[in-house]
Amino acid sequence: MAREVSRMRRIVVSEFVSLDGVMQAPGGREEDASGSFKHGGWSFKFRDDQVPKYKLDELAASDALLLGRKTYEIFAAYWPKAKDDAGFADKMNNLAKHVVSTTLKKADWNNSKLIRTNVADEVRKLKQQPGKDILVYGSAKLVNTLLQHDLVDELRLMVHPVVLGSGRRLFDDHAEMLKPLKLAESKTFPSGIVLLSYHQAK
Repeated sequence: MAREVSRMRRIVVSEFVSLDGVMQAPGGREEDASGSFKHGGWSFKFRDDQVPKYKLDELAASDALLLGRKTYEIFAAYWPKAKDDAGFADKMNNLAKHVVSTTLKKADWNNSKLIRTNVADEVRKLKQQPGKDILVYGSAKLVNTLLQHDLVDELRLMVHPVVLGSGRRLFDDHAEMLKPLKLAESKTFPSGIVLLSYHQAK
């Protein structure tokens, strides 16, 4: 009987972005220094039946989250109290969470562990463990770090047909140049959202 070939776990980055690259507060639960982000919740205008199913399938293919501090704090404040018929909240609450932060004192959300130093090395160790995909939401600074160290196996951008004009971008003026990315998949949803899935060129 042939032995099953083991593979490293994949890091999958999944982001909602506008046409002008803004990824801040698509669900409307984030505030900036001056108060509520004026465009918060911008993704809700473009939902359809297929998007939630895609996101639920994406979550089912994962068994861990990798998050930056700000995204973790937003999620930790929301998901433990959330309920939905599809079971999305239950999956979010039960997944392992790996939180990259040098300032967070503790991580109380269920199944959470802190990564304080040697981020690239610690993520490589996670990838070598058995399991499903490791999913990254939000966490722009962390995403840029992972890309710079060639640790992202798939970058999924769900591009919404809207220009916001302001807000935090996934790749801002401080982002370093990356190696070319290879388009692996594209899909258009009824709402007009376009999924662009990229692999890092090896």
